[in-house]
Parts: sequence; C-alpha cells; structure tokens
Amino acid sequence: MGELERGVMFIEVLKSKLHCVTVTEANLNYMGSITIDEDLMDAAGIIAGEKVQVVDNNNGERFETYVIRGERGSGCICLNGAAARKVLVGDVVIIMSYALMDFEEAKTFKPQVVFPKDNRV
Repeated sequence: MGELERGVMFIEVLKSKLHCVTVTEANLNYMGSITIDEDLMDAAGIIAGEKVQVVDNNNGERFETYVIRGERGSGCICLNGAAARKVLVGDVVIIMSYALMDFEEAKTFKPQVVFPKDNRV
C-alpha cells in the first residue's frame, strides 16, 4: 500500500514570493526580522509574523526570518538584527514563504508571485 493510500500526505510548497525587491535598509540594532512595505505584503499574501526565506541575488546568502509590517507605500525592505549582516543596502533579494498542504491540493495550488517595480506594486 502506497503512502497516499494509508493517509493524507502533506508537502511544503511555495505560497508567496516577492521577486527581486531591493534592500532599502539594514538595521543591525534591532532584535531581528525583515520589515516589508505593507502594500508588498498584501500583494504577496504575506502576514506579519510569518516565516520567510530571503535569498540575496548579489551574494548568494539564504536565510530565514519573520516579517514585520513596514509603512504602506514606502517600498521598505529592511533586514533587522543579525540578518542585517547578510545583506547590503541596494542588494536584490527574493522573499518567499511556504505552506504545508495536502499532496492533491498542492498539485493545483498557485502561489502568489509578485514582480514589484522599484519595490512598489
């Protein structure tokens, strides 16, 4: 009997993606997280406190942190705390979140992928 016949199998899939946004700030003197313009969060379906993976296209760094709301319409992408050491202002990053879902649901699920222009939607 296969895994799917025994019960529900969950897999982790891409849920949301902000593709190629520019880091506007790096604040080492903060407890941690990434601050994202609330307009960008809404467009990608990302909420405050959600775990995200950040990939820096300039230096290859990949790390996880959590999201805090930035000022709406500001274009803010600010890495805080220890994550601020992994980026430079001006770096282009991809911000992704994932969700666990039923294997069958995952086959047809479409992630929210946003391609901001100048950090605006």
